[in-house]
Amino acid sequence: MKAFPGLKGKDLRKDLRADVAVIGGGPAGLAAAVAAKRAGAERVVVIERDVRLGGILPQCIHTGFGLKWFGEELTGPEYAARFVDEAASVGVEFMLETMVLEVTQERRVAAVSPRHGLIVLQCGAIILAMGCRERPRGALVLPGTRPAGIFTAGTAQRLVNIEGVLPGRQAVILGSGDVGLIMARRLTLEGVKVQAVVEIMTYPGGLARNVQQCLRDFDIPLYLGHTISRIHGRDRLEGVSVAPVDDARMPIASEEWFIPCDTLLFSVGLIPENELSAACGIEIDPATGGPVVTDEMETSVPGIFACGNVVHVHDLVDHVTEDGMVAGAAAAARARVEARTPVLGEVGKDAGLESLQVLCTTGEIRPGRNVRYVVPQRFVRHGDAPAAAAAAARTLTISLRPSEPAENVVLEVSIAGRVLRRQRKQKVRPGEMIQVNVDRLAIPSEKGDTLTVSIVER
Repeated sequence: MKAFPGLKGKDLRKDLRADVAVIGGGPAGLAAAVAAKRAGAERVVVIERDVRLGGILPQCIHTGFGLKWFGEELTGPEYAARFVDEAASVGVEFMLETMVLEVTQERRVAAVSPRHGLIVLQCGAIILAMGCRERPRGALVLPGTRPAGIFTAGTAQRLVNIEGVLPGRQAVILGSGDVGLIMARRLTLEGVKVQAVVEIMTYPGGLARNVQQCLRDFDIPLYLGHTISRIHGRDRLEGVSVAPVDDARMPIASEEWFIPCDTLLFSVGLIPENELSAACGIEIDPATGGPVVTDEMETSVPGIFACGNVVHVHDLVDHVTEDGMVAGAAAAARARVEARTPVLGEVGKDAGLESLQVLCTTGEIRPGRNVRYVVPQRFVRHGDAPAAAAAAARTLTISLRPSEPAENVVLEVSIAGRVLRRQRKQKVRPGEMIQVNVDRLAIPSEKGDTLTVSIVER
């Protein structure tokens, strides 16, 4: 693996440069770095705060990764290893154990590491790929004591799969997100009795295949429309009270019952890590918790891109990789333009950049009926010039999540009342991301119109 060569010893350096800097060495960041190198960026550096690359993948030892991207079923470590090896082979450079402190709109990255101290990196383009984190107990209103034995599902996964430590002997899982479902199976295989998975919504939060393979195949009870109403135990968890919820999702106390357990896992949602993005002044979509991006994954700050779970939480790592590939190629193109600009950050003074801006405008994409969010929120119009149209990807891919479950529906993409794409769906659920492709040539070239994505009755 190639370390970033501009650093020697503990000397303070403020003149380091990179064509493309990628913040985060998980699957999105690695894919973006590979794509940037393939697209011609000379110096691409991945900045990772952990001691190793791969993000969360090294602790995901179950299979199910890579079916779409590689056409085969891999474990998380296997999937990560392929991209780590490829990134190294194409000459991507790495800065491990390095924490990014600040990203500026002038495309400077300030970071610190125990080996090199403070580092300031001037970049042609920056890609944000910081991923997401789990929602902890503190984000919930959950009465009771605070004994030992309470973990997020991801923390328990690391304990079991990396540290080789079981968190307990009897477990209850609150929330039916995919990590929680996978941990229900994992703990069962390790001999832990999983008493129940409790979900406040009336439908599972994870993929249907995980509900079947991780719960039903192991006879683990799933209580939909229920929640944990109280935690019991002083020093160590002794059990939880579980109750059904009413229409306001409040527990019905008269119907609660007690489940003994020494371990409670939370699998109640993931939060994109966007403290750096917000501090940089990047526009955040409140529906996703991630940056507003174009279909080239560029944020509202020119030259700063974002991809993977930092934009919105994905179901499959293969889709994360797709995001990274798009962001990497676009960032490399932006870096080439910036390299021709006399002063970094003074966007628009270069003839090439001016030409690019004249040809490219953006249109809006908005969620319509029964759609919670869409990504990207904007798409690039490449103008009418034949060369620009030929250079643009023919297909515009939109990712979305439904607001509510529905059956026998039609997914529609429309603009100014004209339907561009209709796609029948037998079932849609908020726990499963949907992607729809739109032919760019079918989108009218007028400015000001907005694409709307809706799920309507058939």
